[in-house]
Amino acid sequence: MGALSNARPVVIICTRDRAASEPFYRDVLGLKMTGSDDFAAVFDIGGAPLRLSTVGDWKAHEHTVFGFAVDDIRKTVAALTKMGVRFTIYPGFGQDENGIWTTPDGAVKVAWFSDPDGNNLSVTQFS
Repeated sequence: MGALSNARPVVIICTRDRAASEPFYRDVLGLKMTGSDDFAAVFDIGGAPLRLSTVGDWKAHEHTVFGFAVDDIRKTVAALTKMGVRFTIYPGFGQDENGIWTTPDGAVKVAWFSDPDGNNLSVTQFS
């Protein structure tokens, strides 16, 4: 067994502005906030902590920093869209009108969106 084979994941997402990001993760994405300190707001994601950590000079990356596996991507995209989330459509990528991309074999569907800091997040449905 490896040193981390029984470790639980801890997700860390950086933010410049916790005052803007906390409501997004709590109210828009619907994550339960379990704590807060001077360094981070903590949310529960399937039993693992997601730490929304304040980094004053944070600059978001263009690639996905975190993804959520969902049972029904169409329902999830519709619900998030209703909450004001705008899904990213990449030119030439072949996504549908809702921003959902399907792998050529149809086994996986993915849609991307950004948090208030511009962190690229995704929802994914595995068949």
